[in-house]
Amino acid sequence: MEHLQAYRAAGGGKHRANKLIEARARNRRLLITAAVLFAAGIVNSESKAQSGPFAPMAGNWSGGGVVTLDDGSTERIRCRAKYAPIGPTLEMSLTCASDAYKFNLGANVKAEGSAITGSWSEASRNISGSLQGRGGGGSFDVVASAAGFNANIALKTSGNKQTVTMRADSQFRGANISLSR
Repeated sequence: MEHLQAYRAAGGGKHRANKLIEARARNRRLLITAAVLFAAGIVNSESKAQSGPFAPMAGNWSGGGVVTLDDGSTERIRCRAKYAPIGPTLEMSLTCASDAYKFNLGANVKAEGSAITGSWSEASRNISGSLQGRGGGGSFDVVASAAGFNANIALKTSGNKQTVTMRADSQFRGANISLSR
């Protein structure tokens, strides 16, 4: 009995096997705590990256629609879009093509309250200009301007569906596009 008391006294009053079990339980709790904090950090950083007025648009979209040319003819088009929002800014690209027609629209925009400003370019025609408009809540109305070109663009996003309507005063008269992701 004295031997057991001396053994327990040397081990802080606990049997060595109990210390091992306690150490494993403590390590397990630390590991679980670290995993929870890590997961919370990922969720928090994702919510920061995906917050702002353009967050519902994030990602890759595809679909189709109709483009109207200045002679009144229409063509079916296939489109794909990519939106990369970061807080109040958005980098986007929209490429649409038919058998005879193609456009590559890119834009960088910034929201300050409901005011939208930015720049745009259309690569296949080597034209660029400025954007101004208003929006929020998944609905944006902007005017794209350049020398000799003006277009009204309405973009509405609801869940995984998006519509883009463009009306212009040039060879390209407009487009109606439906996208999904």
